[in-house]
Amino acid sequence: MRALHTADWHIGQTLNGWSREAEHEVFLGAVADILEAEEIDLLLVAGDVFDNTNPSGESQRLLYRALAEFKRRRPKLTVVISGGNHDPALRLEAPGDLIEAFDIHTIGTVRRKAGEIDLDAHLVPVPGAHGAPAAYVLAIPFLRAADLTGISFSADAQDRSIIEAARRFHAELTDAAAARVGDLPLIATGHLHCAGGIESEGAERRILIGGAHAVPPDIFPERLDYVALGHLHGPQNLAGGRLRYAGSCFPLSASEIRYRHGVTILDIDGRTITSTQRDIPWPAPVQRIPETGVTDLAGLEAALADIEAGIVPDLVPDLRPLVYVELVAEDAPAVVLGKAEALLREAPVRPAGLRIHRPETRAADDAAPAAVPLSETDPETLFGAAFEAQNGFAPEARHLAAFRDALGEV
Repeated sequence: MRALHTADWHIGQTLNGWSREAEHEVFLGAVADILEAEEIDLLLVAGDVFDNTNPSGESQRLLYRALAEFKRRRPKLTVVISGGNHDPALRLEAPGDLIEAFDIHTIGTVRRKAGEIDLDAHLVPVPGAHGAPAAYVLAIPFLRAADLTGISFSADAQDRSIIEAARRFHAELTDAAAARVGDLPLIATGHLHCAGGIESEGAERRILIGGAHAVPPDIFPERLDYVALGHLHGPQNLAGGRLRYAGSCFPLSASEIRYRHGVTILDIDGRTITSTQRDIPWPAPVQRIPETGVTDLAGLEAALADIEAGIVPDLVPDLRPLVYVELVAEDAPAVVLGKAEALLREAPVRPAGLRIHRPETRAADDAAPAAVPLSETDPETLFGAAFEAQNGFAPEARHLAAFRDALGEV
């Protein structure tokens, strides 16, 4: 039996106003090709199918078109989708009565009966060649505080209490599943941050289980032969490979440019499961100008000329390169910003971000300023310093006016 583990699609994401829909169509088409070419029997999607809890009609249609194509390519494919922190949990489950007839299972919430976890709602059998179950999936979505019992919210015990509650939750659910499945392979899904996993900036929220940022990998009992994780966007193994993040579909922020992107293929031989990373080319280039450090306007113009020279004729606008630009302020920052924006408007790119940096000063007396007591400053001065540190230039009158308006509303 073979499975494909993927996660963190974030359908519906926009980047600086640019839609990623065309990129998602290309990525999901590549997944369909892999399902067919690799003769996949089980598709695991470990959360964050959507980018927000109110996905547009276009985003939902994109998902269901993809699922229909997956089943057209692999009619006997079993699909298990568990919810992530970005997903609309109940909306994800809403078509369940219909799509389960096609062996597509969506689990967005922890389901209970008479106060107990409803094992039947979370345990999905995966048929083998002769129709009998050959493996099982224990589908666990993103856990919220209400999903865990026995949590203490005292300041000194909260994190420990949450971790113990999460450990109990997984142990009880796994024990119940193990009693049902016997010695067949048991695969779980999860959407959380396991301690030891490497996180990126920009697209991942610091999600909490009740209040804890990260939980140890050992909350997943050894009886689970593989745990398909979502949330961290870099593909990576934990616990010797028994736990794995498949990573995101393509760069969802500047920090993900350095990552590999694709899916994980699982070969299941009894309870021995081995994983292989299968890279998928990015649907559109995502790059930083320059690759490291900062550049000036001349460097930006030269980089954009190189990009234009490499553009395929008639390239779909929504697949043009996404670029993050880091510029040094050679002139007044507002002037540099205006010139840079003009260059970007004329280039065949989608600007994903533009930051202006002040030139570095290396004066010998350039030491960190001494801390100023709050009694000797005021909110507007603090705002001005923070604004300049973030943007590389002092706030203009319009920025100060907006700050004063906001301050007046507090």
